[in-house]
Amino acid sequence: MNYQWYPGHMTKARRQMQEDLKLIDLLIELVDARIPGSSRNPDIDELGKNKSRLILLNKADLADERYTEQWMDYFREKGYYAVKVNSRSGAGIKTINSVVQEACKEKLERDKKRGILNRPVRAMVVGIPNVGKSTFINSYAGRACTKTGNKPGVTKGKQWIRLGKQLELLDTPGILWPKFEDQQVGLRLAMIGSINDEILNIEELALSTIEYLEGVYSGTLMERYGFEEVSGSLAVLEEIARARGCLKRGGELDYEKAARLLMDDFRSGKLGRISLEAPVKE
Repeated sequence: MNYQWYPGHMTKARRQMQEDLKLIDLLIELVDARIPGSSRNPDIDELGKNKSRLILLNKADLADERYTEQWMDYFREKGYYAVKVNSRSGAGIKTINSVVQEACKEKLERDKKRGILNRPVRAMVVGIPNVGKSTFINSYAGRACTKTGNKPGVTKGKQWIRLGKQLELLDTPGILWPKFEDQQVGLRLAMIGSINDEILNIEELALSTIEYLEGVYSGTLMERYGFEEVSGSLAVLEEIARARGCLKRGGELDYEKAARLLMDDFRSGKLGRISLEAPVKE
């Protein structure tokens, strides 16, 4: 399956982001802690190359702790500030204020020398669809400022959110990039739900997910669904269908229903803490 999703509004959003960067002191980039490399839009590096950078590894509660620590080291070695957070529970959110002040220290000192006092740091929040930007902003602000949803494309336009006297956030729509050079990147984005399921073959996606889990997190699916060991992704999907009663009329196995159930369980963390990639040593 060829993974690609770049609806027209993303081109417009990218242009708007380019314009708004002139107003910004800090770029706060959210990535999904399960795929911190694949969930980074390469365009962001180009757009924000002269800005202070903070990377938030969101949904850290769903990711494998061992891999998350490796990614934190990886980003820090590249000169970025990095914090792991869970925007839903608020874990890690309180540490962000001090990191923002540290990341913008030079800018704040320059302002002070010019006699500019109390101008808030302006930060743009960026990331791919469904990475949790709106949930993060609401959690950080301690109030519902933005519309959230568990499918990509909920935030359609930009909006400024003032957080006290020290910080203003600019929320932006989630954008992907026009072409995935590596289809493994597209696959991982599809697995976590950042590509619209309606354009995917969900059964193929489930089979790829099974293949990965059987290789890296062996035994996870047997433990979750309570079946004996079988060989091959399709056989595993059949066992999941039987275990969860995914049947059509006449008792025939409903592969699509089993595939959707598996993907929902994976994305919501019911299969445990799972990461889909480790940093590549350069």
